[in-house]
Amino acid sequence: MDQIERMASHEELRDSEEVLYHLPLSYHDVNILSDRKSSFLLDGGKVKNLSTGYKFTEGPVWDASEGCLLFSDIPANRIYRWTPGGSAKIFREPSGNSNGLTLDMSRSLITCEHGTRRIGKVERDGNYTVLAETYGGRRLNSPNDAVVKSDGSIYFTDPPYGIKPEEQELLSQGVYRLEAGKKEPTLLVDDFERPNGLTFSPDERTLYIADSSDRRHVRAFNVENDGTLTDGRVFAEIRSELPGNPDGMKVDVEGNLYVATAGIWVFSEEGKHLGIIKIPEIPANLAWGGKDWKTLYITARTSLYCVKTKVEGMYSA
Repeated sequence: MDQIERMASHEELRDSEEVLYHLPLSYHDVNILSDRKSSFLLDGGKVKNLSTGYKFTEGPVWDASEGCLLFSDIPANRIYRWTPGGSAKIFREPSGNSNGLTLDMSRSLITCEHGTRRIGKVERDGNYTVLAETYGGRRLNSPNDAVVKSDGSIYFTDPPYGIKPEEQELLSQGVYRLEAGKKEPTLLVDDFERPNGLTFSPDERTLYIADSSDRRHVRAFNVENDGTLTDGRVFAEIRSELPGNPDGMKVDVEGNLYVATAGIWVFSEEGKHLGIIKIPEIPANLAWGGKDWKTLYITARTSLYCVKTKVEGMYSA
């Protein structure tokens, strides 16, 4: 979640239905579609609005077993469930002001919660478990986004977007790894200004992490056998006068990286900029889904969108 002016405490968020986040400049009349979009999009790159009327959407994840998409509305304190051909229904309320969502190996929902400052898990039967909420005896900032590795470990980012400055107990804006069965995460990287979206390469040997600060770049790290990260380097830079810092990210099966920022920026696995997908609002996150995994779902401020792609997205957990 970037470029949002926080205007109330989470206690106020839980007790109010007012719009408590300031949304930046409208995107509707900005034409940034690349002429190279035909290399990775179907239907001429047409973007479809699936559902609207939200406060700030985030964290989409496709649940293949149920054939639905789950996504967060952060200030509304809700997680929604959207089904093709249907409408979005409230799946969980309150949600802890959830942001990023993902699924673990058992298809349970992993939640990054701003309001409760924790990583949570919602089981298939609806039972809820706190997975992590402290590091070194201090409360996490406001977990932003998470990804689950095939060994069951959860990697997550922890910027301070969801808290006031005086509430921050950890000095760094960390990137963490939580091993299955453990309550205390391991700090992997502590030199980000605003760590945000993250995603693995198809072979899980590389982890991409967005820095939503003025750096406006995506870094890549080698993932070692013990789960640690090494050789951090700048993989891609977002150079645009349009609003939108790098936020949520996903990869397709060919290793191309899709970054929600000033539109959806697409990079090859070598870091070559392939093009930009225009979205009517500033996108925050994205996820593949559908029966063929060629529908890219995009959460963008007040709405949920989708666009068809030629290449399949990576299967979630």
